[in-house]
Amino acid sequence: MSVKDDGRGTDTRVDEQGRVVKKPVMATKDLRFFDLPEVERLPDGHPRRGMSVVAVLSEWLIHTNRRLNGSWSQRYEHGVPVTGLEPVEADGTTGTCVRFLPDKVLRSRWSLSAGDLARWSEHWPDLTVRLEDQRDGGGRSGR
Repeated sequence: MSVKDDGRGTDTRVDEQGRVVKKPVMATKDLRFFDLPEVERLPDGHPRRGMSVVAVLSEWLIHTNRRLNGSWSQRYEHGVPVTGLEPVEADGTTGTCVRFLPDKVLRSRWSLSAGDLARWSEHWPDLTVRLEDQRDGGGRSGR
């Protein structure tokens, strides 16, 4: 699965030693959403928790971050970073792309359909959703 936006990208800076560091959104719980009784609910009724939950529930996750001052990618496995920030070639865009493979247990219990995406995307009118089924024998797509 992948989720992509065209925002400014995840906060990334150069530290005092000249190393590129980014906000650890994939490896730490988002305190804006954890343990708050009034936390926003997602369309499926579950509380919003942040990207670290997606990372930990994924066999692998690749976070690609494009900013005006550079672009980087980092890989996680079950929520743990397994690479550092690796530079990627600039393509003239900004934003974040998160590609991930949900854990096998989750994949075996739940199957996403074009109808599911259409129903959930109604909650965010500015969101464009595209489903490209790339599983074996796939090829279905929906919007």
